[in-house]
Amino acid sequence: MPLSPSTPVSLSRRALLAGAPALASQARPARPRVSCGSFNFHTFGARQDPEPAIDLIGQMGFEGIELILLTREDIRGYWTSRRITAINRKLDRYKLEVAQFIMFQPVVEGLTSLDRAVRNQNLDFFEAGCKIGRQLRAPMVNIVAPWPREWKASQAYLPRYFDLENPKPGEKFHIDIAPGFDWDAVWANFVGAIKECLARAKAHGMKLSIEHHTHTMVPDVASFLRLWDAIGDPALGYNLDTGWTASHRDYPPAAIHKVKRHLMNLHVRDIDGLMRRFVHIGEGVMDFRAIAQALKASGFSGFLTLEQDKHPGDMQATARRYLAMMKEYLA
Repeated sequence: MPLSPSTPVSLSRRALLAGAPALASQARPARPRVSCGSFNFHTFGARQDPEPAIDLIGQMGFEGIELILLTREDIRGYWTSRRITAINRKLDRYKLEVAQFIMFQPVVEGLTSLDRAVRNQNLDFFEAGCKIGRQLRAPMVNIVAPWPREWKASQAYLPRYFDLENPKPGEKFHIDIAPGFDWDAVWANFVGAIKECLARAKAHGMKLSIEHHTHTMVPDVASFLRLWDAIGDPALGYNLDTGWTASHRDYPPAAIHKVKRHLMNLHVRDIDGLMRRFVHIGEGVMDFRAIAQALKASGFSGFLTLEQDKHPGDMQATARRYLAMMKEYLA
């Protein structure tokens, strides 16, 4: 996208505009930075326009933003070159860095398929997402780890199936596991798929961050470290979600120390005392001060992105409260 010399663009975005590889070493603040997901202000359906969210997030004074590919149809139906150009101009106006470009789980859910044709199709969807992310000048693309195609439950989005709030008499927490399921084969297949994803991301000058969710191939830090050991590429990193970490009964500051040099990005949310509901920032028991201290101790200088999607309440007030709190703790 051609820009005039007077267009305000941050240092790392200038490097990308000049054609420098996103993986190259770039000057950046020594402290972690504060970001907000556009999806806090729009739904997860097709053709969701992030521009109103960009205006809100930019006007509040956030340093970064995360944008998302929500459906496969949006690859051609929404993320056109013309639209990306307009979005880039708006990002530059607010001096907003794209922390990472997300591919929503349904876009690449078939990466765990043992059917090579299905896996190839999902790799192509992934690469299409990489192309969009590169045009948005994101340093990395992100996916939530998929779960085995052989697992199913009453909740369509399997990670959300983690408790029974009011079980009926005799009702059991149950996940269907297909007959003949072979974890070793599925894991080996997943490692191979992530290697291929990583190669495609790097071909477009980006890194790849994997986010953990319950029941997926990467539910926690330990499973990510196993994946990283199998691949051993510094362009592969961890997207730690504070809420999902706590709901998995791990302490987020401890998880930060465990993953340390592989930590690329954080999604930040609060949680209630039973570790099951992601309440609004400041209404739960999440130890944000300790999270900030752990990040500073580990030398992390990436983004902490507010993720408070699809919850009732005043999202703008929550975002402003989060921004003020994290700026204080990260100072």
